[in-house]
Amino acid sequence: MRREEFNVWITVPVRWGDMDAFGHVNNAAYFTYCESARIRYFEIIGLAVDGSQDEGPAVVSATCNFRRQVQHPATLEVGARVTKLGNRSFTLEYGLYLEDTEDLVADGISVAVWMDYVEGRSKELPAEYRKSMQELDHL
Repeated sequence: MRREEFNVWITVPVRWGDMDAFGHVNNAAYFTYCESARIRYFEIIGLAVDGSQDEGPAVVSATCNFRRQVQHPATLEVGARVTKLGNRSFTLEYGLYLEDTEDLVADGISVAVWMDYVEGRSKELPAEYRKSMQELDHL
């Protein structure tokens, strides 16, 4: 995984409260970092993330590989990209790096399904978002 594979980035300062009793960033914090990158990705493709819609993405799977311990103070740069598009779902990949380095500290994957929130079931990914993802990530 290389930095140049990502077109969407956020910068995340590691907070003191992100650390656990062992003095490194708690594993749950990495999922929050990925979530923030995912939301930024959605904003870039024009997907409103204000909770007012009757349909939208729902994460159904998330994994994270912890490559290196991180301690406060630190700043991470988190890249996000879509790597796979299905009819009703898409896969996002994340790379978490120490700021201004090639040091990959974690990477992850999440799968989101396009949901009708009212009906509680999946539905086809709208063409406008599919097209935006394809263009942004050269799929």
